[in-house]
Amino acid sequence: MSLEALNERVRNDLTFLSYGGSSWVRAKEQAEGHVYDVVIVGGGQSGLGAAFGLLRERISNILIIDENPAGQEGPWETYARMVTLRTPKHLTSIDLGIPSLTFRSWWEAQNGREGWEKLDKIPRGEWMNYLRWYREVLELPMRNEVRLKLIEPAVQADIENGLMDQNSGIYRLHIEGPGTTDNVILARKVVLATGIQGGGEWHVPSMIADRLPKELYAHTSEEIDFERLKGKKIAVLGGGASAFDNASYALASGVQEAHVFVRREQLPSVNPIRQMEQSGMIERFHALPVADKYRVISHFFKYNQPPTNDTFNRAAAWPGFVLHLHSPWLSVEAGERGVLVQTPQGQFRFDYLIISTGLLSDPALRPELGLIEKHIARWSDCYQASQEYRNALLDAHPFLSPGFAMTSRTEQGKPVLHGLFMFNYSALASCGLSASAISGTRAAIPKLVTAIADQLFLDDREDILQQFYTYEDQEFTAVWTPNNVLAE
Repeated sequence: MSLEALNERVRNDLTFLSYGGSSWVRAKEQAEGHVYDVVIVGGGQSGLGAAFGLLRERISNILIIDENPAGQEGPWETYARMVTLRTPKHLTSIDLGIPSLTFRSWWEAQNGREGWEKLDKIPRGEWMNYLRWYREVLELPMRNEVRLKLIEPAVQADIENGLMDQNSGIYRLHIEGPGTTDNVILARKVVLATGIQGGGEWHVPSMIADRLPKELYAHTSEEIDFERLKGKKIAVLGGGASAFDNASYALASGVQEAHVFVRREQLPSVNPIRQMEQSGMIERFHALPVADKYRVISHFFKYNQPPTNDTFNRAAAWPGFVLHLHSPWLSVEAGERGVLVQTPQGQFRFDYLIISTGLLSDPALRPELGLIEKHIARWSDCYQASQEYRNALLDAHPFLSPGFAMTSRTEQGKPVLHGLFMFNYSALASCGLSASAISGTRAAIPKLVTAIADQLFLDDREDILQQFYTYEDQEFTAVWTPNNVLAE
C-alpha cells in the first residue's frame, strides 16, 4: 500500500463513521470578535489528538496554536536526543481506535508488513514525520508561530460594557508571534496541551544556576551547540533516560569524554510504566480513591525512568563514556579552565555541564497563568498525605478533575477557572500517565473530550432544553384515508 492509498483509506474510514458532521454547539459571538468553542495551546501529539477527538464529537469551532514553525511542534526536532522512542511500538495512541490512523499503518504504507516486523523501536524522527502526516491527513486547524502570553478571564467591567455575557465564560488569550496580526483570541474553553514543561519549568539546581555563568552549562531541554564541544570533556548530571540520551548524542557528535553522575548506588532497573501499561492502571487511574492516586504517583517518583538497554549500551560503547555511581554533586565552581565538580568520590574538572534534573510542576511557575494561578487548587490544598508518602514535588501539582479540568481553591475562583483544562505533564498526579506520554494518550483523550463536551452542553443547557421543548418539525406526514380501514 502506498501513502496515497492510505490517505484514501483514512478518508473512507472517517466517512463510514460520519466524521465531520455539523457542530451541535451554539455559536457565541461577541462584540470583540469571533469566539472559538475550544482553543488548544500546543500542537504536539497531545494537542493534535485532542483536536481530532473534539472533531469526532462534532465540536468543530476549534483552533490549535503552537509557538513553533510548522512541522517543528513538540520536542522531537529540538531537545529530544534519543535515537528511538522508549514506548513499545505496538501501543496505539492518537489514532483513537481508527486502524488506518495508527503509526503501524503509516509505517507499513511505506515499508510493508515485513518492514514493520523488522522494526524494533520507533525512530524518533519517524515519529515526528508521522505526526506531520496525521495533522495533514486530518486537516486539523492550526496556527503556527503563535505564543500564548496570558490567559485573561472575562471581568465584570466587560460584562457591564456589553462585551461579554454574564454566563459566557469566555477567555481572552493574549498572543504574540511574527505571523500574528491580532493580539487576542477569544475562547470558551482552553486546553493547555503544552507538553512536559507546560505545567511548570525545567529544573536546574541553585548551586549551578546561582554560581556558574550560563556559557558553562545547559539543561537537556535547551539547544546545545555540540559542535563547539568537540574534543571537550563534559559532565552530565542525572540518572534518568535523558541523561544517557544526551551523553550518547554528545559522544556521537565528537565530544571526547562524557561522564554521567548518578546519586544512586545502582542505576534503577525497574520501569513502572511497563507495569502500568499492562495492568489497567493507565486506563482506570481516574477510578482510584484520592489516597491511592497520591501513593501511586509518590511511588512512581521514586523510580526515575531508567534508560532502555539499547540506549545505555549505545552510550557505554563509546571509549569516552564514564559512569559515576553514588556520586551526587556537592558543589560546583568555575575554575580557570572550565568547571570544578566536587563529589563524595573526589573532585573533577570539566569543560561543560549538561543538566538532566527534570522539572518542577507548579502553576505559579507559568507566566500565562499569572492572572488565575492563585485560584488553582494544588494537591496540598486537597489532600494531606502521611509522612511516609509525602512528596513536596507532588503536592505542588494542580489538583484536576478526572477530565483534566482545573479545580478551584475557593468558591470565588470557580467561575474564573470554568473552561480551563490542563492536558500536560502536570496532570500526572491527578490523572495518571496520560498527557505527554504516548502510552497514556489513547485513554486520556476521550476523557478530556468528554469533559469539554459536557461543559459546553451544560453551559448552554437552558437554550438547548428550550429548543427541545418547543421543537415542532413534523416528521410523520403520511395521510390516513377511509380506504385504509378494514371492513368488519
